[in-house]
This record gives sequence, structure tokens and C-alpha cells, in this order.
Amino acid sequence: METGLKVVVDKGVAWLPDRTSFAGSVATADRLVRNMIHLAEVPLTDAIKMISMTPARIMGIDGQKGSIAVGKDADLVLFDQDIQVRKTIVKGKVIYSSDNS
Repeated sequence: METGLKVVVDKGVAWLPDRTSFAGSVATADRLVRNMIHLAEVPLTDAIKMISMTPARIMGIDGQKGSIAVGKDADLVLFDQDIQVRKTIVKGKVIYSSDNS
């Protein structure tokens, strides 16, 4: 069974096929963090909270996700100084590593 709307992606934006309205964004979280830092001049720590703690709190899952603390899921994204994703860890297991280690 297929669900959802068909969309057209153009220049990083998802549109309805007739182009009458946006259907969403295709921006990745790392890109959003870079944009907040470079375009909006938000400090790195605040940009990270905006992409992690705030959504977790809004969704009511901040008891398990959104920050690093004992007892929370070990879901982490590690990035370099250019905010390029280098490693992704879900529940403590590495699921992506750019250096294949």
C-alpha cells in the first residue's frame, strides 16, 4: 500500500506536483545546523539544542532522546568542524561511519 503525497523536489524544496504549494523541505539536519550558524549567526550549542532537545521536548520524548544523559537512548550524530556527519550511532550501535571504522 502506498501512502503520502507525490511531490516534486526542486532546489531543495518539495512541491506538490502542480507547484501550487510547498510539500516540505528536503534539508538534512546537518545542513540546517550549518545554516543556523552561518546564516543566522546562532551559536553552535544553541543550534544543536534547536535540532535535538527542542523537537524531542515538543514530541514528548525528551525523557529518552534529545540530550546525552544516563538512561537515555544513545542516539548520536558526530560531525567534524565543518558540520559534516562523520558517524551516526543509534541505541549505542554505529550505523554509519565515514571512515569505515
